[in-house]
Amino acid sequence: MHRAFKYIRHILSARNTFGFRIHSPFVFHFTKFVIYEKNPFYIFPEIEALRKELKKDGRTICITDFGMGKGGERKVNNIARKSLKQPKYGQLFYRIVNYSGSKDILELGTSLGITTCYLGSASKDIRCTTLEGCPETIKVAQENFNKLQLNNNINIIQGDINKNLETALNKVEKLDFIFIDANHRSDAVLDYFEKCLSKAHDKTIVLIDDIYWSDDMEYAWNSIKSHEKVSSTIDLFQVGIAFLDPVLQKKNYKMRF
Repeated sequence: MHRAFKYIRHILSARNTFGFRIHSPFVFHFTKFVIYEKNPFYIFPEIEALRKELKKDGRTICITDFGMGKGGERKVNNIARKSLKQPKYGQLFYRIVNYSGSKDILELGTSLGITTCYLGSASKDIRCTTLEGCPETIKVAQENFNKLQLNNNINIIQGDINKNLETALNKVEKLDFIFIDANHRSDAVLDYFEKCLSKAHDKTIVLIDDIYWSDDMEYAWNSIKSHEKVSSTIDLFQVGIAFLDPVLQKKNYKMRF
């Protein structure tokens, strides 16, 4: 009920048209041609076909969760139905990567790899590093990467993200796109964000997942919005988008999606 109340509050306060009171030319253009763009790129049906397969996959796997500490056995189809991002978000991420020309991508939290497929397929030149703690979900994700022939674009690092993040960052020169979808605690999210900034640049785009998951996650999102390195942000309720370009006005936008 608490989260439902937050969603209703978001809908009532969010802009419902892409041109309403957006004075920044960049944010206006980004909103029109990325957030509200409906063009079905060629790879979308292939990735969604994989999602359908996962929803029918009756295998039971053992979950290792370093973040929330909720392990145990789960069926793949249960994870696919309840835990994966909706298609519209994966497709949004693809459009952001495609629009921004991002090449060096970091994802924290691979799960079954559907979102990773969207991130890694926008260009043959993409170098997507994805970190995941659970070895069993990695096996399923790897199967999906194999089916879409994305192995040259995606590199998986398995293990505790808290221990592996710095190692992963040391292997890249820069990051153009960062997606944080791992430990849903504010201290962890803010720690990941700060560490990733060491490889970010003015045009880097950072996405934070589940920003209203809890009051603690909302605190993390508010802290990121007010961070000195962050200029404009876009709040889509499920996901927060942060821009680091100092040319942009310090402003926070809420939008329906």
